[in-house]
Amino acid sequence: MLTDSHCHLDRLDLAQFGGNLAGVLDAATANGVTRLLSVATDLASWPALARLTEPYPFIALSVGVHPSEEESRAPTVAELTALGRESRVVAIGETGLDYYYGRESAARQQNWFRTHIAAARELGKPLIVHTREAREDTLRILAEEGAAEVGGVLHCFTEDWEMAARALELDFYISFSGIVTFKNARPIQDAAQRLPADRLLIETDAPYLAPIPHRGKPNHPAWVRHVAAFVAQLRGESLEQIAATTTANYLRLFGAVSREAA
Repeated sequence: MLTDSHCHLDRLDLAQFGGNLAGVLDAATANGVTRLLSVATDLASWPALARLTEPYPFIALSVGVHPSEEESRAPTVAELTALGRESRVVAIGETGLDYYYGRESAARQQNWFRTHIAAARELGKPLIVHTREAREDTLRILAEEGAAEVGGVLHCFTEDWEMAARALELDFYISFSGIVTFKNARPIQDAAQRLPADRLLIETDAPYLAPIPHRGKPNHPAWVRHVAAFVAQLRGESLEQIAATTTANYLRLFGAVSREAA
């Protein structure tokens, strides 16, 4: 069975699914997806995310503030740890650094990143890390703040094998999104081929970054199957092997529950 290790269920357009989350989950199940992690991007919307997913105990959650959420107030360790103790919260994040549009907010992003790492260490829960155009600062801060004590994942990986290898040294997993299926993603594909099997995860990042053959459309968890199939082809493995490997890795990292167990 497949696992979508990173999606944003509270940001999906539910109109095409009968206006409710159940339709999204039915489509996922029809494609063999039985585990999902819905990742938080700010604290203000976290209660609504928790309410939306409450009827579905097989959906795990995270708590965090995305580095690009400039309108959000600064998170505190106390806030993150309080929410992070909720029973369905398996990780802290999405946190990290994003310099794609410039470094004007770099100091603020770095402070927030360090706050999230401190909360993860206090809770003993892994980190979900977003990094874009910020390779050296991301790796440096993870090392300086002792993130290897809890580990985590570099989600929606958009770098190359060199960065993946350095992340492995910090006890991190690497997660590939629909970007890995894009024609211009050769460095990402190379990393997916070379990554040790026990550090591999897959995701949709839905509603963003739909994989080929659906590129440009609103993404949803069912389409993690396309990511799995593409990665399987890259690695010379079967879809079933990739599904089993990535699900086992997900459970090892997050300890989340499945739909079958719900």
